[in-house]
Amino acid sequence: MKRPRSMSLAAAFAVSSWLALTPMPAAAANPTAAEAPPSEVLEARESLLAHHLRCVVCQNQTVAESNAPLAADMRQVIREQLRAGRADDEIVAFFEQRYGAFVRYSPPWQPSTWLLWTGPFLVLIVGLTGLALALRRRGAFDPSLDVDDAREDEPSVDDLLEQGPSR
Repeated sequence: MKRPRSMSLAAAFAVSSWLALTPMPAAAANPTAAEAPPSEVLEARESLLAHHLRCVVCQNQTVAESNAPLAADMRQVIREQLRAGRADDEIVAFFEQRYGAFVRYSPPWQPSTWLLWTGPFLVLIVGLTGLALALRRRGAFDPSLDVDDAREDEPSVDDLLEQGPSR
């Protein structure tokens, strides 16, 4: 059974937060000098990185979700680089150098991606403005054609009752 993506991302985020906030002794900072980190920690970091990188074949899935052979190769490279002691930023930079900024599942905030980040909000604002203008035009009426003025020429109900039935 496949776990929901939000649970796996939450678990990976918790592990990465714990790793970032836990102080390490100098020997543990360099995995070649001390023992390699436990496999659970490496698996959590691998999962986190795989969820942050886009499969360049599928383009709408993360490396973790994709079944493409290239995604499997990318996961293997992530695993090898983690065992070599590389930092997460270094691994992401490696893939960016190889595939471009597109490989990030969440693109960075930079001038070339400003439209990507702000585009949906701009479309929403334009759409709401158009809707407001259309509703204003539909609700607008000519004040010279007031509904009450048009009914003044017609006899009232009281007048009709006084006249009685007409034949």
